[in-house]
Amino acid sequence: MEQTELQRGIEAILFAAGERVEVSRLCMALETDEDEIIAAADALADTYAFERRGIRILRLDKGYQMASSGEMADLVTKALETRKPPKLSASQLEALTIIAYYQPATKAMVEQIRGVDSSYSVSALMNKRLIEEAGRLNVPGRPIQYRTTPDFLRTFGLSSLEELPPIEKISFGEPIIEEPPAAEEGN
Repeated sequence: MEQTELQRGIEAILFAAGERVEVSRLCMALETDEDEIIAAADALADTYAFERRGIRILRLDKGYQMASSGEMADLVTKALETRKPPKLSASQLEALTIIAYYQPATKAMVEQIRGVDSSYSVSALMNKRLIEEAGRLNVPGRPIQYRTTPDFLRTFGLSSLEELPPIEKISFGEPIIEEPPAAEEGN
């Protein structure tokens, strides 16, 4: 087999494997001897390194593995952050649950249901990109309303909010405005 074809085969196998592949397995799959596999894999690794590609081929023990370039670590981490569920404290999870079910929800609504200050939790959820601003409520003070993000759905493995399990929601009726007592006549 020509070296270019060997390199293409090695590249495809290493990409698909996602882990170290023994030289002996590459020999078996590509039907060639160890020296040719090593020469082709090393040449391919040198090409990737020389061209400063985003991926590298690493020689590990008696095998090879395809990996992202160390120079690209920050980009890879940034792009794949949402694949790992962010760690949430109990208070953050409570705030996120309230926002998910009552969205758009204000921080005051979250605090009313939880009974404690939720500024830190809401801020942390924003930083983790699980919630985002959804406009302002048209009342005095114009508080920010929050809603969940597509990252929230991906993180919790949901395709839509309809997949959230049902809960018994708290009813927030109109505010009660009491009329002042009528003045008594005759005093």
